[in-house]
Amino acid sequence: MEKTEGVALITGEPKKAIIKLSGPLIVAMILMSAYNLVDAIWVSGLGGNALAAVGFVTPLFMILVGLSNGIGAGATSAISRCIGARNTQGVNNTAMHTLVITIIISVILTILLELFLHPLLSVLGAGNTIDLAVSYGRVTFAGTILMLFTGAAYGILRSEGDTKRTMHAMIISSVVNMVLDPILIYLAGWGIAGAAWATLISQAIVAVIILYWFLKKKDTFATLSWKYFKPDLNVSKSILGVGLPASAEFMVMSAVTAILNVILVKVAGTDAVAVYSAGWRVVMMAIIPMAAVGTAVVTVSGVAYGARKYKNLRIAHNYSIKVGLVVAIITSIITYVFAPQISKIFAYSPETAYLAPTIAAFLQVMCLFYIFVPPGLMSSSVFQGVGKGITSLIFTVLRQLLFVALFAYILAITLNFGQQGVWWGIVAGDIAGSAVAYTWARLYISRIQKQV
Repeated sequence: MEKTEGVALITGEPKKAIIKLSGPLIVAMILMSAYNLVDAIWVSGLGGNALAAVGFVTPLFMILVGLSNGIGAGATSAISRCIGARNTQGVNNTAMHTLVITIIISVILTILLELFLHPLLSVLGAGNTIDLAVSYGRVTFAGTILMLFTGAAYGILRSEGDTKRTMHAMIISSVVNMVLDPILIYLAGWGIAGAAWATLISQAIVAVIILYWFLKKKDTFATLSWKYFKPDLNVSKSILGVGLPASAEFMVMSAVTAILNVILVKVAGTDAVAVYSAGWRVVMMAIIPMAAVGTAVVTVSGVAYGARKYKNLRIAHNYSIKVGLVVAIITSIITYVFAPQISKIFAYSPETAYLAPTIAAFLQVMCLFYIFVPPGLMSSSVFQGVGKGITSLIFTVLRQLLFVALFAYILAITLNFGQQGVWWGIVAGDIAGSAVAYTWARLYISRIQKQV
Protein backbone atom coordinates (compact mmCIF):
# COMPACT_ATOMS: atom_id res chain seq x y z
CA MET A 1 0.00 0.00 0.00
CA GLU A 2 1.31 3.46 -0.92
CA LYS A 3 1.93 6.00 1.80
CA THR A 4 -0.69 8.68 2.32
CA GLU A 5 0.37 12.25 3.00
CA GLY A 6 -0.18 11.69 6.72
CA VAL A 7 1.91 8.52 6.87
CA ALA A 8 4.71 10.23 4.93
CA LEU A 9 4.58 13.01 7.54
CA ILE A 10 4.72 10.84 10.67
CA THR A 11 7.45 8.56 9.29
CA GLY A 12 9.59 11.60 8.47
CA GLU A 13 11.13 14.31 10.65
CA PRO A 14 9.61 14.19 14.20
CA LYS A 15 9.66 17.95 14.83
CA LYS A 16 7.79 18.75 11.63
CA ALA A 17 5.27 15.97 12.35
CA ILE A 18 4.51 17.26 15.86
CA ILE A 19 3.86 20.82 14.64
CA LYS A 20 1.75 19.78 11.62
CA LEU A 21 -0.33 17.28 13.61
CA SER A 22 -0.93 19.67 16.52
CA GLY A 23 -2.48 22.56 14.56
CA PRO A 24 -5.72 20.87 13.46
CA LEU A 25 -6.08 19.23 16.88
CA ILE A 26 -5.90 22.59 18.65
CA VAL A 27 -8.70 23.99 16.45
CA ALA A 28 -10.87 20.89 16.96
CA MET A 29 -10.36 20.73 20.75
CA ILE A 30 -11.11 24.43 21.26
CA LEU A 31 -14.30 24.14 19.22
CA MET A 32 -15.40 21.07 21.18
CA SER A 33 -14.86 22.97 24.45
CA ALA A 34 -16.82 25.93 23.07
CA TYR A 35 -19.70 23.61 22.11
CA ASN A 36 -19.84 22.22 25.66
CA LEU A 37 -20.09 25.76 27.01
CA VAL A 38 -22.82 26.72 24.49
CA ASP A 39 -24.73 23.52 25.30
CA ALA A 40 -24.76 24.44 29.01
CA ILE A 41 -25.94 27.98 28.19
CA TRP A 42 -28.94 26.73 26.15
CA VAL A 43 -29.94 24.18 28.82
CA SER A 44 -29.64 26.81 31.57
CA GLY A 45 -32.49 28.66 29.83
CA LEU A 46 -34.79 25.84 30.94
CA GLY A 47 -34.11 26.66 34.59
CA GLY A 48 -31.94 25.54 37.45
CA ASN A 49 -33.44 22.05 37.69
CA ALA A 50 -32.63 21.30 34.05
CA LEU A 51 -29.04 22.44 34.47
CA ALA A 52 -28.75 20.40 37.67
CA ALA A 53 -30.21 17.34 35.87
CA VAL A 54 -27.48 17.55 33.24
CA GLY A 55 -24.97 17.89 36.07
CA PHE A 56 -26.14 14.61 37.64
CA VAL A 57 -25.83 12.78 34.30
CA THR A 58 -22.36 14.28 33.69
CA PRO A 59 -20.34 11.81 35.85
CA LEU A 60 -21.76 8.86 33.87
CA PHE A 61 -21.28 10.75 30.60
CA MET A 62 -17.64 11.49 31.50
CA ILE A 63 -17.00 7.75 31.90
CA LEU A 64 -18.09 7.34 28.26
CA VAL A 65 -15.95 10.30 27.21
CA GLY A 66 -13.01 8.69 28.99
CA LEU A 67 -13.63 5.35 27.27
CA SER A 68 -14.03 7.03 23.89
CA ASN A 69 -10.76 8.91 24.27
CA GLY A 70 -9.10 5.85 25.77
CA ILE A 71 -10.03 3.52 22.91
CA GLY A 72 -8.89 6.23 20.51
CA ALA A 73 -5.55 6.54 22.29
CA GLY A 74 -5.14 2.74 22.26
CA ALA A 75 -5.85 2.62 18.53
CA THR A 76 -3.44 5.50 17.83
CA SER A 77 -0.63 3.85 19.78
CA ALA A 78 -1.10 0.31 18.42
CA ILE A 79 -1.61 1.29 14.75
CA SER A 80 1.19 3.87 14.69
CA ARG A 81 3.59 1.20 15.98
CA CYS A 82 2.50 -1.07 13.10
CA ILE A 83 3.05 1.80 10.65
CA GLY A 84 6.53 2.35 12.06
CA ALA A 85 7.28 -1.36 11.65
CA ARG A 86 5.89 -1.22 8.07
CA ASN A 87 3.35 -3.89 8.95
CA THR A 88 0.39 -3.01 6.70
CA GLN A 89 -1.49 -6.21 7.56
CA GLY A 90 -1.03 -5.34 11.23
CA VAL A 91 -2.42 -1.84 10.59
CA ASN A 92 -5.64 -3.19 9.07
CA ASN A 93 -6.05 -6.01 11.59
CA THR A 94 -5.53 -3.59 14.50
CA ALA A 95 -8.06 -1.15 13.03
CA MET A 96 -10.61 -3.98 12.79
CA HIS A 97 -9.84 -5.12 16.35
CA THR A 98 -10.49 -1.54 17.47
CA LEU A 99 -13.89 -1.64 15.76
CA VAL A 100 -14.83 -5.00 17.32
CA ILE A 101 -13.74 -3.90 20.80
CA THR A 102 -15.75 -0.69 20.40
CA ILE A 103 -18.92 -2.58 19.39
CA ILE A 104 -18.64 -5.07 22.28
CA ILE A 105 -18.05 -2.39 24.93
CA SER A 106 -20.82 -0.18 23.48
CA VAL A 107 -23.45 -2.93 23.54
CA ILE A 108 -22.64 -3.91 27.15
CA LEU A 109 -22.62 -0.32 28.40
CA THR A 110 -25.80 0.67 26.54
CA ILE A 111 -27.73 -2.23 28.11
CA LEU A 112 -26.39 -1.52 31.62
CA LEU A 113 -26.96 2.24 31.46
CA GLU A 114 -30.47 2.00 30.03
CA LEU A 115 -31.53 -0.66 32.55
CA PHE A 116 -29.98 0.90 35.67
CA LEU A 117 -30.07 4.63 34.82
CA HIS A 118 -32.78 5.54 37.34
CA PRO A 119 -31.13 3.87 40.38
CA LEU A 120 -27.68 5.18 39.34
CA LEU A 121 -28.98 8.75 39.17
CA SER A 122 -30.70 8.29 42.53
CA VAL A 123 -27.40 7.23 44.09
CA LEU A 124 -25.74 10.29 42.52
CA GLY A 125 -28.27 12.47 44.33
CA ALA A 126 -30.58 13.55 41.49
CA GLY A 127 -33.50 13.88 43.96
CA ASN A 128 -36.36 16.01 42.61
CA THR A 129 -34.57 16.38 39.25
CA ILE A 130 -34.59 12.61 38.66
CA ASP A 131 -37.27 12.68 35.92
CA LEU A 132 -35.44 15.37 33.96
CA ALA A 133 -32.13 13.57 34.42
CA VAL A 134 -33.58 10.25 33.22
CA SER A 135 -35.18 11.99 30.21
CA TYR A 136 -31.80 13.47 29.26
CA GLY A 137 -29.77 10.34 30.11
CA ARG A 138 -31.89 7.81 28.21
CA VAL A 139 -31.38 9.60 24.89
CA THR A 140 -27.72 10.40 25.61
CA PHE A 141 -26.78 6.81 26.45
CA ALA A 142 -28.76 5.39 23.52
CA GLY A 143 -25.97 6.93 21.44
CA THR A 144 -23.16 5.19 23.34
CA ILE A 145 -22.00 3.28 20.27
CA LEU A 146 -21.86 6.52 18.25
CA MET A 147 -19.71 8.24 20.86
CA LEU A 148 -17.30 5.32 21.23
CA PHE A 149 -17.13 4.71 17.48
CA THR A 150 -16.25 8.32 16.66
CA GLY A 151 -13.57 8.29 19.39
CA ALA A 152 -12.09 5.06 18.01
CA ALA A 153 -12.23 6.37 14.43
CA TYR A 154 -10.48 9.60 15.45
CA GLY A 155 -7.77 7.44 17.00
CA ILE A 156 -7.31 5.43 13.79
CA LEU A 157 -7.09 8.64 11.71
CA ARG A 158 -4.60 10.20 14.15
CA SER A 159 -2.45 7.06 14.01
CA GLU A 160 -1.88 7.61 10.30
CA GLY A 161 -1.19 11.32 10.71
CA ASP A 162 -4.60 12.46 9.44
CA THR A 163 -5.48 15.08 12.05
CA LYS A 164 -7.04 17.38 9.40
CA ARG A 165 -9.86 14.94 8.75
CA THR A 166 -10.25 14.47 12.52
CA MET A 167 -10.57 18.25 12.81
CA HIS A 168 -13.19 18.39 10.04
CA ALA A 169 -15.28 15.69 11.74
CA MET A 170 -15.10 17.44 15.13
CA ILE A 171 -16.04 20.78 13.55
CA ILE A 172 -19.08 19.23 11.83
CA SER A 173 -20.15 17.56 15.09
CA SER A 174 -19.82 20.77 17.11
CA VAL A 175 -21.53 23.05 14.59
CA VAL A 176 -24.47 20.66 14.01
CA ASN A 177 -24.89 20.29 17.77
CA MET A 178 -24.85 24.04 18.41
CA VAL A 179 -27.37 24.67 15.60
CA LEU A 180 -29.72 21.88 16.71
CA ASP A 181 -29.69 22.80 20.43
CA PRO A 182 -32.05 25.83 20.29
CA ILE A 183 -34.17 24.23 17.55
CA LEU A 184 -34.86 20.99 19.43
CA ILE A 185 -34.90 22.42 22.96
CA TYR A 186 -37.16 25.41 22.30
CA LEU A 187 -38.69 25.45 18.79
CA ALA A 188 -39.57 21.74 18.82
CA GLY A 189 -40.45 21.97 22.50
CA TRP A 190 -38.49 18.87 23.47
CA GLY A 191 -36.88 20.56 26.45
CA ILE A 192 -33.91 18.89 28.06
CA ALA A 193 -34.34 15.78 25.88
CA GLY A 194 -33.80 18.08 22.88
CA ALA A 195 -30.26 18.80 24.05
CA ALA A 196 -29.56 15.06 24.21
CA TRP A 197 -31.08 14.51 20.75
CA ALA A 198 -28.92 17.31 19.34
CA THR A 199 -25.82 15.51 20.60
CA LEU A 200 -26.99 12.12 19.33
CA ILE A 201 -27.89 13.42 15.85
CA SER A 202 -24.59 15.28 15.46
CA GLN A 203 -22.69 12.10 16.42
CA ALA A 204 -24.76 10.03 13.96
CA ILE A 205 -23.99 12.44 11.09
CA VAL A 206 -20.27 12.33 11.85
CA ALA A 207 -20.34 8.51 12.12
CA VAL A 208 -21.89 8.34 8.61
CA ILE A 209 -19.21 10.69 7.23
CA ILE A 210 -16.42 8.61 8.83
CA LEU A 211 -17.85 5.38 7.43
CA TYR A 212 -17.99 7.05 4.01
CA TRP A 213 -14.27 7.88 4.24
CA PHE A 214 -13.33 4.34 5.23
CA LEU A 215 -15.78 2.22 3.24
CA LYS A 216 -16.69 4.24 0.14
CA LYS A 217 -13.96 6.78 -0.54
CA LYS A 218 -11.26 4.37 0.69
CA ASP A 219 -8.44 6.93 0.74
CA THR A 220 -7.32 6.23 4.31
CA PHE A 221 -4.13 4.28 5.01
CA ALA A 222 -5.95 1.84 7.32
CA THR A 223 -8.68 -0.26 5.70
CA LEU A 224 -11.80 -1.39 7.56
CA SER A 225 -12.75 -4.77 6.09
CA TRP A 226 -13.65 -8.11 7.67
CA LYS A 227 -11.24 -9.87 5.31
CA TYR A 228 -8.35 -8.30 7.26
CA PHE A 229 -9.73 -9.32 10.66
CA LYS A 230 -7.85 -12.20 12.28
CA PRO A 231 -8.74 -12.54 15.98
CA ASP A 232 -5.54 -12.11 17.99
CA LEU A 233 -5.38 -11.66 21.77
CA ASN A 234 -2.05 -9.85 21.49
CA VAL A 235 -3.54 -7.24 19.17
CA SER A 236 -6.40 -6.68 21.63
CA LYS A 237 -3.89 -6.35 24.46
CA SER A 238 -1.91 -3.85 22.40
CA ILE A 239 -5.01 -1.62 22.07
CA LEU A 240 -6.45 -2.11 25.56
CA GLY A 241 -3.00 -1.89 27.20
CA VAL A 242 -3.10 1.81 26.41
CA GLY A 243 -6.86 2.34 26.03
CA LEU A 244 -8.02 1.14 29.46
CA PRO A 245 -5.36 2.99 31.48
CA ALA A 246 -6.04 6.15 29.43
CA SER A 247 -9.76 5.78 30.27
CA ALA A 248 -8.93 5.23 33.93
CA GLU A 249 -6.98 8.50 33.98
CA PHE A 250 -10.29 10.37 33.49
CA MET A 251 -11.77 8.59 36.50
CA VAL A 252 -8.74 9.42 38.65
CA MET A 253 -9.01 13.10 37.71
CA SER A 254 -12.75 13.08 38.51
CA ALA A 255 -12.04 11.50 41.89
CA VAL A 256 -9.44 14.16 42.73
CA THR A 257 -11.88 16.94 41.76
CA ALA A 258 -14.36 15.46 44.24
CA ILE A 259 -11.64 15.32 46.95
CA LEU A 260 -10.62 18.94 46.33
CA ASN A 261 -14.27 20.02 46.51
CA VAL A 262 -14.60 18.37 49.93
CA ILE A 263 -11.44 20.12 51.18
CA LEU A 264 -12.61 23.48 49.78
CA VAL A 265 -16.03 23.19 51.46
CA LYS A 266 -14.32 22.32 54.76
CA VAL A 267 -11.92 25.28 54.74
CA ALA A 268 -13.89 27.99 52.91
CA GLY A 269 -17.46 26.91 52.15
CA THR A 270 -19.33 26.40 48.89
CA ASP A 271 -18.16 29.71 47.42
CA ALA A 272 -14.66 28.23 47.23
CA VAL A 273 -16.03 25.36 45.12
CA ALA A 274 -17.72 27.88 42.80
CA VAL A 275 -14.41 29.73 42.40
CA TYR A 276 -12.50 26.51 41.70
CA SER A 277 -15.16 25.19 39.30
CA ALA A 278 -15.26 28.42 37.28
CA GLY A 279 -11.50 28.96 37.30
CA TRP A 280 -10.72 25.38 36.37
CA ARG A 281 -12.80 25.71 33.18
CA VAL A 282 -10.43 28.48 32.11
CA VAL A 283 -7.42 26.33 33.02
CA MET A 284 -8.72 23.41 30.94
CA MET A 285 -9.26 25.73 27.95
CA ALA A 286 -5.76 27.17 28.41
CA ILE A 287 -3.99 23.81 28.32
CA ILE A 288 -5.74 22.68 25.09
CA PRO A 289 -2.77 23.65 22.86
CA MET A 290 -0.42 21.65 25.13
CA ALA A 291 -2.83 18.68 25.13
CA ALA A 292 -2.92 18.81 21.32
CA VAL A 293 0.88 18.66 21.17
CA GLY A 294 0.78 15.70 23.57
CA THR A 295 -1.76 13.90 21.36
CA ALA A 296 0.57 14.38 18.37
CA VAL A 297 3.46 12.96 20.42
CA VAL A 298 1.53 9.69 20.94
CA THR A 299 1.47 9.13 17.16
CA VAL A 300 5.06 10.21 16.52
CA SER A 301 6.39 8.14 19.45
CA GLY A 302 4.44 5.07 18.31
CA VAL A 303 5.90 5.29 14.80
CA ALA A 304 9.44 5.83 16.14
CA TYR A 305 9.10 2.87 18.52
CA GLY A 306 7.66 0.59 15.82
CA ALA A 307 10.49 1.53 13.45
CA ARG A 308 13.06 1.06 16.27
CA LYS A 309 14.25 4.63 15.65
CA TYR A 310 14.70 5.36 19.34
CA LYS A 311 16.64 8.54 18.65
CA ASN A 312 13.40 9.99 17.29
CA LEU A 313 11.74 9.24 20.62
CA ARG A 314 14.22 11.52 22.37
CA ILE A 315 13.80 14.19 19.68
CA ALA A 316 9.99 14.04 19.99
CA HIS A 317 10.18 14.16 23.80
CA ASN A 318 12.58 17.10 23.98
CA TYR A 319 11.04 19.12 21.17
CA SER A 320 7.44 18.72 22.35
CA ILE A 321 8.43 19.92 25.83
CA LYS A 322 10.11 23.00 24.34
CA VAL A 323 7.05 23.79 22.22
CA GLY A 324 4.81 23.19 25.23
CA LEU A 325 6.90 25.51 27.41
CA VAL A 326 6.71 28.34 24.86
CA VAL A 327 2.92 27.95 24.74
CA ALA A 328 2.73 27.72 28.56
CA ILE A 329 4.76 30.91 29.08
CA ILE A 330 2.61 32.88 26.62
CA THR A 331 -0.56 31.47 28.22
CA SER A 332 0.70 32.36 31.71
CA ILE A 333 1.45 35.96 30.76
CA ILE A 334 -1.94 36.44 29.08
CA THR A 335 -3.78 34.83 32.00
CA TYR A 336 -1.93 36.86 34.63
CA VAL A 337 -2.53 40.18 32.86
CA PHE A 338 -6.19 39.56 31.95
CA ALA A 339 -7.27 37.48 34.99
CA PRO A 340 -9.58 40.27 36.32
CA GLN A 341 -11.36 40.53 32.96
CA ILE A 342 -11.59 36.74 32.50
CA SER A 343 -13.05 36.31 35.99
CA LYS A 344 -15.97 38.62 35.15
CA ILE A 345 -17.22 36.10 32.55
CA PHE A 346 -18.24 33.87 35.47
CA ALA A 347 -19.32 36.69 37.78
CA TYR A 348 -21.39 38.98 35.57
CA SER A 349 -24.56 38.92 37.68
CA PRO A 350 -25.06 40.96 40.88
CA GLU A 351 -25.40 37.68 42.82
CA THR A 352 -21.95 36.42 41.78
CA ALA A 353 -20.00 39.67 41.25
CA TYR A 354 -18.31 39.34 44.65
CA LEU A 355 -16.57 36.14 43.47
CA ALA A 356 -14.66 37.91 40.66
CA PRO A 357 -11.57 39.00 42.68
CA THR A 358 -11.14 35.49 44.12
CA ILE A 359 -11.49 33.84 40.71
CA ALA A 360 -8.89 36.28 39.36
CA ALA A 361 -6.54 35.41 42.23
CA PHE A 362 -6.99 31.69 41.50
CA LEU A 363 -6.16 32.20 37.82
CA GLN A 364 -3.00 34.12 38.67
CA VAL A 365 -1.79 31.28 40.90
CA MET A 366 -2.50 28.82 38.07
CA CYS A 367 -0.05 30.73 35.85
CA LEU A 368 2.72 28.79 37.58
CA PHE A 369 0.77 25.54 37.06
CA TYR A 370 0.89 25.99 33.26
CA ILE A 371 4.70 26.14 33.20
CA PHE A 372 5.08 22.65 34.64
CA VAL A 373 2.39 20.91 32.56
CA PRO A 374 4.53 20.19 29.42
CA PRO A 375 7.26 17.97 30.96
CA GLY A 376 4.71 15.67 32.59
CA LEU A 377 2.17 15.68 29.76
CA MET A 378 4.70 14.99 26.99
CA SER A 379 6.37 12.26 29.05
CA SER A 380 3.03 10.50 29.56
CA SER A 381 2.35 10.81 25.82
CA VAL A 382 5.66 9.11 24.98
CA PHE A 383 4.75 6.15 27.19
CA GLN A 384 1.28 5.90 25.63
CA GLY A 385 2.91 5.96 22.18
CA VAL A 386 5.24 3.05 22.92
CA GLY A 387 2.35 1.01 24.37
CA LYS A 388 3.05 1.49 28.08
CA GLY A 389 -0.36 2.80 29.12
CA ILE A 390 -0.02 1.55 32.70
CA THR A 391 3.08 3.72 33.16
CA SER A 392 1.13 6.78 31.99
CA LEU A 393 -1.69 5.87 34.42
CA ILE A 394 0.83 5.56 37.27
CA PHE A 395 1.99 9.11 36.54
CA THR A 396 -1.60 10.36 36.72
CA VAL A 397 -2.24 8.53 40.00
CA LEU A 398 0.99 9.86 41.50
CA ARG A 399 0.36 13.42 40.35
CA GLN A 400 -3.34 13.60 41.17
CA LEU A 401 -4.04 11.28 44.10
CA LEU A 402 -0.67 11.37 45.85
CA PHE A 403 0.81 14.79 45.14
CA VAL A 404 -2.11 17.14 44.36
CA ALA A 405 -4.59 15.74 46.91
CA LEU A 406 -1.92 15.33 49.60
CA PHE A 407 -0.34 18.77 49.15
CA ALA A 408 -3.78 20.40 49.00
CA TYR A 409 -4.75 18.74 52.29
CA ILE A 410 -1.49 19.68 54.02
CA LEU A 411 -1.47 23.29 52.84
CA ALA A 412 -5.20 23.95 53.24
CA ILE A 413 -5.99 22.07 56.44
CA THR A 414 -2.78 21.13 58.29
CA LEU A 415 -1.03 24.46 57.66
CA ASN A 416 -4.34 26.38 57.66
CA PHE A 417 -3.84 28.29 54.39
CA GLY A 418 -7.50 27.82 53.47
CA GLN A 419 -8.63 27.76 49.85
CA GLN A 420 -5.33 29.27 48.67
CA GLY A 421 -3.68 26.19 50.18
CA VAL A 422 -5.71 24.07 47.75
CA TRP A 423 -4.63 26.25 44.82
CA TRP A 424 -0.95 26.00 45.74
CA GLY A 425 -1.41 22.29 46.42
CA ILE A 426 -2.48 21.88 42.77
CA VAL A 427 0.65 23.74 41.65
CA ALA A 428 2.96 21.78 43.96
CA GLY A 429 1.41 18.47 42.88
CA ASP A 430 1.86 19.44 39.24
CA ILE A 431 5.54 20.24 39.80
CA ALA A 432 6.25 17.01 41.68
CA GLY A 433 4.28 14.84 39.26
CA SER A 434 5.92 16.38 36.20
CA ALA A 435 9.39 15.93 37.71
CA VAL A 436 8.77 12.22 38.29
CA ALA A 437 7.30 11.67 34.80
CA TYR A 438 10.08 13.60 33.04
CA THR A 439 12.86 11.77 34.89
CA TRP A 440 11.23 8.38 34.26
CA ALA A 441 10.85 9.14 30.53
CA ARG A 442 14.46 10.29 30.16
CA LEU A 443 15.76 7.14 31.87
CA TYR A 444 13.50 4.90 29.76
CA ILE A 445 14.56 6.48 26.46
CA SER A 446 18.24 6.30 27.43
CA ARG A 447 17.87 2.61 28.33
CA ILE A 448 16.21 1.53 25.08
CA GLN A 449 18.65 3.59 23.01
CA LYS A 450 21.48 1.50 24.48
CA GLN A 451 19.76 -1.71 23.30
CA VAL A 452 20.11 -0.78 19.61
